[in-house]
Amino acid sequence: MQLILSIVIILLAFYVLAILTEDFFVPAIDKLADKLRLSSDASGATLLAMGSSAPEFFTSLFAILGIAGSDHADIGAGTIVGSAIFNVLVIIGAAAMFKAVKLQWKPVLRDLLFYILTILLLLLSFSDGKIVLLEAISFVGLYLVYVFSVVNWRKWFKYKEIAEPQHSADSDGNILSRLTFKTIQIFIPNPASKPSLYLVTFLLSVLAIAGISWLLVEQIVYIADVASINSTFLALTVLAAGTSIPDLIGSIVVAKQGRGDMAVSNAIGSNIFDILFGLGFPWILALVFMSDSISVGTANLSASVILLFATVVATLFLLVVRNWKIGHKSGLILIALYIAYCVYIALTVA
Repeated sequence: MQLILSIVIILLAFYVLAILTEDFFVPAIDKLADKLRLSSDASGATLLAMGSSAPEFFTSLFAILGIAGSDHADIGAGTIVGSAIFNVLVIIGAAAMFKAVKLQWKPVLRDLLFYILTILLLLLSFSDGKIVLLEAISFVGLYLVYVFSVVNWRKWFKYKEIAEPQHSADSDGNILSRLTFKTIQIFIPNPASKPSLYLVTFLLSVLAIAGISWLLVEQIVYIADVASINSTFLALTVLAAGTSIPDLIGSIVVAKQGRGDMAVSNAIGSNIFDILFGLGFPWILALVFMSDSISVGTANLSASVILLFATVVATLFLLVVRNWKIGHKSGLILIALYIAYCVYIALTVA
């Protein structure tokens, strides 16, 4: 009975995360970016990336800091790596299935090149089965280089700016989504009706997302122990897909609006943030305050990182061959590859 309750809690947590992130947290971040007068490139690479990747970030943070033991540290890394694969294959695939996408190749090439560097750094760090402080710092350092490049890329290479998505409070949807939205609104100011309270919305949303992420980690650990399922497998699949729901919803929305190029760019950019900052920053905290090194399960994670690298190279090859276009068939192929990946992980890791 407790096992069923844990599964129900996880499903509800994913649902609440999606609405909380999409309708409260990201709109508050939009307001904050406006107040700070950040360019769209800078805000997209920093604040908006943090907004869409907040569930993965806090899941990684609590898995690495909140629970001792290498198995649980692997939950954080597994969630980030699995989410990255989900974003590349499912989010880009779903966006392409709604409408054929013609990409601006200059910013996409930038993100793909940094993404390849990111995965190579991840592979190098995982190669000896442990993470040390210098490696963790290099992750955050590469992210800062990426942000600098994003801010200046349009100055170096001229191209049109992709319009930022417009977020609004969710007044549509089914009864459950409306009920969830109204319940959240009791505790967190609605950024649409109370825009002046954007800082309160931002801070309360951070606390709420952090609390839900902690709950998710605890439930995954419990299910893994009770059902004798590899916790890294659950992180690579269940947690990874669940925490990426806000990204998926947002990408489908903009794809329906005919802005699928934005969905592709955001998916890749979010992955760079997830890996470099979502892993690097918690690792730095753990290595400074808790231990000299962090063990990672190379047998369980390295194969997924290699597959992640392969998906990025394949996606880049596909884009170049098709002149930076992704259509419906390509979208189906990407989603089929993700299903094949899940089957592979189930057979090898679980």
